[in-house]
Amino acid sequence: MPVKAANGLTYYDLTNTYGHNVPQWPSSPNLNFRVTKFHAKDGYYVQEIDAIMHRSTHMDAQLHVTENGTSLTGYDKWRHFGTGVAVSIPKGKWGVITPDDLEKAAPKIQRGDILMINTGSHKKLGDNDDYYAYSPGLYKEAAEWIVERGVKMVGVDVQALDHPLGTKLVDHGPGPSHPHLFDEYREATGRDVMKDFPHWEPAHKIMMGAGIPGIENIGGEIDLVTGKRCTFMAFPWRWHEGEGCVVRVVAIVDPQQTFRLGTGQ
Repeated sequence: MPVKAANGLTYYDLTNTYGHNVPQWPSSPNLNFRVTKFHAKDGYYVQEIDAIMHRSTHMDAQLHVTENGTSLTGYDKWRHFGTGVAVSIPKGKWGVITPDDLEKAAPKIQRGDILMINTGSHKKLGDNDDYYAYSPGLYKEAAEWIVERGVKMVGVDVQALDHPLGTKLVDHGPGPSHPHLFDEYREATGRDVMKDFPHWEPAHKIMMGAGIPGIENIGGEIDLVTGKRCTFMAFPWRWHEGEGCVVRVVAIVDPQQTFRLGTGQ
Protein backbone atom coordinates (compact mmCIF):
# COMPACT_ATOMS: atom_id res chain seq x y z
CA MET A 1 0.00 0.00 0.00
CA PRO A 2 1.17 3.58 -0.60
CA VAL A 3 2.77 5.24 2.42
CA LYS A 4 1.91 8.82 3.33
CA ALA A 5 4.62 10.57 5.28
CA ALA A 6 4.19 13.28 7.90
CA ASN A 7 5.31 15.90 5.39
CA GLY A 8 2.29 15.10 3.18
CA LEU A 9 4.24 13.26 0.48
CA THR A 10 2.96 9.84 -0.61
CA TYR A 11 5.41 7.07 -1.53
CA TYR A 12 4.54 4.34 -4.05
CA ASP A 13 6.54 1.16 -4.67
CA LEU A 14 6.78 0.34 -8.39
CA THR A 15 8.75 -2.87 -7.96
CA ASN A 16 7.74 -6.51 -8.10
CA THR A 17 8.81 -8.89 -5.36
CA TYR A 18 12.16 -10.68 -5.49
CA GLY A 19 12.97 -14.09 -4.08
CA HIS A 20 12.28 -17.77 -4.33
CA ASN A 21 10.01 -18.73 -7.28
CA VAL A 22 10.03 -15.20 -8.75
CA PRO A 23 9.02 -15.40 -12.44
CA GLN A 24 11.95 -15.10 -14.82
CA TRP A 25 12.90 -15.09 -18.46
CA PRO A 26 12.54 -18.50 -20.13
CA SER A 27 15.82 -20.42 -20.43
CA SER A 28 17.51 -18.33 -17.73
CA PRO A 29 19.19 -20.21 -14.86
CA ASN A 30 17.08 -20.84 -11.79
CA LEU A 31 17.40 -18.87 -8.58
CA ASN A 32 18.95 -21.18 -5.98
CA PHE A 33 17.89 -20.11 -2.51
CA ARG A 34 18.81 -21.53 0.89
CA VAL A 35 19.00 -20.58 4.55
CA THR A 36 22.45 -21.11 6.05
CA LYS A 37 21.88 -19.87 9.62
CA PHE A 38 18.80 -20.27 11.84
CA HIS A 39 17.78 -18.42 14.98
CA ALA A 40 17.07 -21.65 16.84
CA LYS A 41 20.50 -23.13 16.05
CA ASP A 42 22.78 -20.15 15.52
CA GLY A 43 21.04 -17.20 17.12
CA TYR A 44 20.77 -15.30 13.85
CA TYR A 45 19.33 -15.74 10.35
CA VAL A 46 21.32 -15.79 7.07
CA GLN A 47 20.10 -16.46 3.53
CA GLU A 48 22.17 -17.32 0.48
CA ILE A 49 21.21 -17.04 -3.19
CA ASP A 50 22.84 -18.01 -6.47
CA ALA A 51 21.21 -16.21 -9.39
CA ILE A 52 21.53 -13.83 -12.30
CA MET A 53 20.45 -10.25 -11.62
CA HIS A 54 18.08 -10.08 -14.59
CA ARG A 55 14.92 -11.08 -12.79
CA SER A 56 12.00 -9.20 -11.28
CA THR A 57 12.36 -5.38 -11.36
CA HIS A 58 15.92 -4.66 -12.44
CA MET A 59 18.15 -2.24 -14.33
CA ASP A 60 20.31 -3.17 -17.31
CA ALA A 61 23.70 -1.63 -18.06
CA GLN A 62 25.07 -0.99 -21.55
CA LEU A 63 27.62 -3.76 -20.93
CA HIS A 64 24.76 -6.28 -20.95
CA VAL A 65 24.17 -5.83 -24.68
CA THR A 66 27.22 -4.00 -26.06
CA GLU A 67 30.78 -5.31 -26.13
CA ASN A 68 33.05 -3.05 -24.08
CA GLY A 69 30.01 -1.02 -23.01
CA THR A 70 29.81 0.78 -19.69
CA SER A 71 28.78 -1.02 -16.51
CA LEU A 72 26.25 0.07 -13.89
CA THR A 73 28.60 2.68 -12.45
CA GLY A 74 28.89 4.23 -15.91
CA TYR A 75 25.48 5.88 -15.56
CA ASP A 76 25.52 9.50 -14.44
CA LYS A 77 24.19 9.63 -10.88
CA TRP A 78 21.72 12.42 -11.65
CA ARG A 79 19.79 10.06 -13.91
CA HIS A 80 18.59 7.91 -11.01
CA PHE A 81 16.47 10.57 -9.31
CA GLY A 82 14.17 13.30 -10.54
CA THR A 83 10.76 14.32 -11.75
CA GLY A 84 8.91 12.60 -14.54
CA VAL A 85 5.71 10.94 -15.61
CA ALA A 86 4.00 7.58 -15.45
CA VAL A 87 1.98 7.18 -18.64
CA SER A 88 -0.62 4.69 -19.82
CA ILE A 89 0.09 3.16 -23.22
CA PRO A 90 -2.20 0.12 -23.28
CA LYS A 91 -1.01 -2.61 -25.61
CA GLY A 92 -2.03 -6.21 -26.18
CA LYS A 93 -0.26 -9.23 -27.59
CA TRP A 94 2.88 -8.23 -29.54
CA GLY A 95 1.85 -4.56 -29.60
CA VAL A 96 4.63 -2.14 -30.45
CA ILE A 97 5.01 1.10 -28.48
CA THR A 98 5.46 3.77 -31.15
CA PRO A 99 6.78 7.34 -31.21
CA ASP A 100 3.19 8.46 -31.81
CA ASP A 101 2.11 6.68 -28.61
CA LEU A 102 4.83 8.51 -26.68
CA GLU A 103 4.04 11.85 -28.31
CA LYS A 104 0.37 11.60 -27.33
CA ALA A 105 0.96 10.25 -23.82
CA ALA A 106 -0.43 12.16 -20.85
CA PRO A 107 0.98 13.83 -18.90
CA LYS A 108 3.21 15.15 -21.66
CA ILE A 109 6.73 13.72 -21.65
CA GLN A 110 9.15 16.62 -21.23
CA ARG A 111 12.88 16.94 -21.78
CA GLY A 112 14.75 15.71 -18.71
CA ASP A 113 11.85 13.55 -17.47
CA ILE A 114 12.09 10.10 -15.99
CA LEU A 115 9.58 7.99 -17.90
CA MET A 116 7.57 5.05 -16.57
CA ILE A 117 5.42 3.23 -19.15
CA ASN A 118 2.34 1.26 -18.11
CA THR A 119 1.09 -1.04 -20.88
CA GLY A 120 -1.05 -3.11 -18.51
CA SER A 121 1.28 -6.10 -18.90
CA HIS A 122 2.33 -6.10 -15.24
CA LYS A 123 -1.07 -7.62 -14.47
CA LYS A 124 0.03 -10.76 -16.35
CA LEU A 125 3.32 -11.14 -14.50
CA GLY A 126 3.97 -14.81 -13.88
CA ASP A 127 5.74 -17.90 -15.16
CA ASN A 128 3.75 -17.83 -18.40
CA ASP A 129 4.03 -17.09 -22.12
CA ASP A 130 1.52 -14.24 -21.96
CA TYR A 131 4.04 -12.17 -20.04
CA TYR A 132 7.30 -13.34 -21.60
CA ALA A 133 6.60 -14.45 -25.18
CA TYR A 134 3.50 -12.46 -26.15
CA SER A 135 4.02 -9.14 -24.40
CA PRO A 136 4.13 -5.75 -26.12
CA GLY A 137 7.24 -3.61 -26.00
CA LEU A 138 9.52 -0.87 -27.19
CA TYR A 139 11.47 -1.16 -30.41
CA LYS A 140 13.93 0.87 -32.50
CA GLU A 141 11.77 3.89 -33.40
CA ALA A 142 10.43 4.46 -29.87
CA ALA A 143 13.93 4.19 -28.43
CA GLU A 144 15.16 6.82 -30.89
CA TRP A 145 12.29 9.11 -29.87
CA ILE A 146 13.20 8.70 -26.19
CA VAL A 147 16.82 9.63 -26.85
CA GLU A 148 15.89 12.60 -29.05
CA ARG A 149 13.51 13.96 -26.38
CA GLY A 150 16.18 13.87 -23.69
CA VAL A 151 14.46 11.39 -21.35
CA LYS A 152 16.88 10.58 -18.54
CA MET A 153 15.67 7.19 -17.26
CA VAL A 154 13.06 4.69 -18.51
CA GLY A 155 11.04 1.93 -16.89
CA VAL A 156 8.46 -0.31 -18.56
CA ASP A 157 6.09 -2.95 -17.18
CA VAL A 158 7.08 -5.71 -19.62
CA GLN A 159 9.59 -8.56 -19.78
CA ALA A 160 12.42 -6.53 -21.30
CA LEU A 161 13.35 -3.11 -22.64
CA ASP A 162 12.79 -4.58 -26.09
CA HIS A 163 9.80 -6.16 -27.74
CA PRO A 164 9.99 -9.94 -27.22
CA LEU A 165 10.28 -10.54 -30.97
CA GLY A 166 13.47 -8.48 -30.97
CA THR A 167 15.11 -10.88 -28.51
CA LYS A 168 16.56 -14.38 -28.41
CA LEU A 169 13.03 -15.82 -28.46
CA VAL A 170 13.30 -15.70 -32.26
CA ASP A 171 16.34 -15.73 -34.54
CA HIS A 172 18.41 -13.09 -32.76
CA GLY A 173 21.67 -13.59 -30.87
CA PRO A 174 21.74 -17.04 -29.23
CA GLY A 175 18.14 -17.71 -30.36
CA PRO A 176 15.75 -18.96 -31.34
CA SER A 177 14.78 -20.25 -27.93
CA HIS A 178 11.10 -20.28 -29.01
CA PRO A 179 11.09 -21.33 -32.68
CA HIS A 180 7.34 -22.00 -32.59
CA LEU A 181 6.82 -18.22 -32.54
CA PHE A 182 7.77 -18.02 -36.25
CA ASP A 183 4.68 -19.97 -37.27
CA GLU A 184 2.46 -18.38 -34.63
CA TYR A 185 3.37 -14.88 -35.79
CA ARG A 186 2.76 -15.73 -39.44
CA GLU A 187 -0.61 -17.30 -38.61
CA ALA A 188 -1.63 -14.23 -36.57
CA THR A 189 -0.38 -11.53 -38.95
CA GLY A 190 0.42 -13.11 -42.31
CA ARG A 191 3.93 -11.61 -42.07
CA ASP A 192 7.48 -12.79 -41.45
CA VAL A 193 8.60 -12.05 -37.89
CA MET A 194 12.21 -11.40 -38.94
CA LYS A 195 11.14 -8.81 -41.50
CA ASP A 196 8.97 -6.99 -38.97
CA PHE A 197 11.61 -7.26 -36.21
CA PRO A 198 14.97 -7.38 -38.01
CA HIS A 199 17.06 -5.83 -35.20
CA TRP A 200 18.40 -7.55 -32.10
CA GLU A 201 17.43 -5.60 -28.97
CA PRO A 202 17.71 -2.14 -30.56
CA ALA A 203 15.92 -0.36 -27.70
CA HIS A 204 18.50 -1.68 -25.23
CA LYS A 205 21.40 -0.59 -27.41
CA ILE A 206 20.02 2.81 -28.46
CA MET A 207 18.85 3.99 -25.03
CA MET A 208 21.70 2.64 -22.93
CA GLY A 209 24.19 3.71 -25.58
CA ALA A 210 22.91 7.24 -24.95
CA GLY A 211 23.45 6.83 -21.19
CA ILE A 212 19.77 6.24 -20.34
CA PRO A 213 19.26 3.64 -17.58
CA GLY A 214 16.58 1.11 -18.49
CA ILE A 215 14.41 -0.71 -15.96
CA GLU A 216 12.51 -3.89 -16.83
CA ASN A 217 9.49 -5.43 -15.09
CA ILE A 218 8.09 -2.30 -13.48
CA GLY A 219 5.00 -3.20 -11.47
CA GLY A 220 3.82 -2.94 -7.88
CA GLU A 221 1.69 0.18 -7.44
CA ILE A 222 2.30 1.55 -10.95
CA ASP A 223 -1.46 1.84 -11.62
CA LEU A 224 -1.84 4.24 -8.69
CA VAL A 225 0.56 6.80 -10.16
CA THR A 226 -0.24 6.34 -13.85
CA GLY A 227 -1.34 9.63 -15.34
CA LYS A 228 0.59 11.60 -12.73
CA ARG A 229 3.73 13.70 -12.67
CA CYS A 230 5.89 12.34 -9.86
CA THR A 231 9.37 12.26 -8.45
CA PHE A 232 11.07 8.92 -9.11
CA MET A 233 14.15 7.21 -7.76
CA ALA A 234 15.85 3.93 -8.67
CA PHE A 235 19.43 3.18 -7.67
CA PRO A 236 21.42 0.05 -8.60
CA TRP A 237 24.35 -1.28 -6.61
CA ARG A 238 27.67 0.49 -6.92
CA TRP A 239 28.93 -2.50 -8.89
CA HIS A 240 31.77 -1.37 -11.14
CA GLU A 241 31.67 -4.47 -13.35
CA GLY A 242 27.94 -5.09 -13.06
CA GLU A 243 25.82 -5.55 -16.19
CA GLY A 244 22.49 -5.70 -14.40
CA CYS A 245 21.05 -5.18 -10.94
CA VAL A 246 17.81 -5.47 -9.03
CA VAL A 247 16.47 -2.04 -8.07
CA ARG A 248 13.79 -0.61 -5.81
CA VAL A 249 11.76 1.90 -7.80
CA VAL A 250 9.84 4.48 -5.76
CA ALA A 251 7.48 7.22 -6.95
CA ILE A 252 6.76 10.22 -4.72
CA VAL A 253 3.63 12.32 -5.19
CA ASP A 254 3.12 15.73 -3.64
CA PRO A 255 -0.59 16.63 -3.46
CA GLN A 256 0.37 20.31 -3.53
CA GLN A 257 2.38 19.78 -6.75
CA THR A 258 5.35 21.57 -5.22
CA PHE A 259 7.83 18.71 -4.84
CA ARG A 260 10.19 19.23 -7.75
CA LEU A 261 13.58 18.04 -6.59
CA GLY A 262 15.96 16.47 -9.03
CA THR A 263 14.79 18.23 -12.19
CA GLY A 264 18.24 19.33 -13.21
CA GLN A 265 21.33 17.44 -14.21
